[in-house]
Amino acid sequence: MGTVDLTEATFADTIGANDIVLVDWWASWCGPCRMFAPIFEEAATTHPDLVFAKVDTEAQQGLAGAAGIQSIPTLMVFREQVLVFSQPGALPAAALEDLIAQVRALDMDEVHRSVAAASAAG
Repeated sequence: MGTVDLTEATFADTIGANDIVLVDWWASWCGPCRMFAPIFEEAATTHPDLVFAKVDTEAQQGLAGAAGIQSIPTLMVFREQVLVFSQPGALPAAALEDLIAQVRALDMDEVHRSVAAASAAG
């Protein structure tokens, strides 16, 4: 499937409509972003059942600000609309594959219980 570009208009719908979404926050002037791009693209080809999305932080400054992006590249992973991973820095291919396996293995019932408990605690 390859990657999809996200904007303020498509971000929430994409997260809401898909089970697992990996989001690469990047900019064209960022060297580490350019190094991570082919790794991210290859993973998108390897895992066509997942959504691999990219947000150009220069073109989508409002969205990047709302997401609290302070360093790029930043990789976020959403599962069932819950942010389960967020970390700046380019990952090597093996680390990205390991992360995908960990996200697939999550007990989402437990994750949802934890999110609900944290929300209730205020």
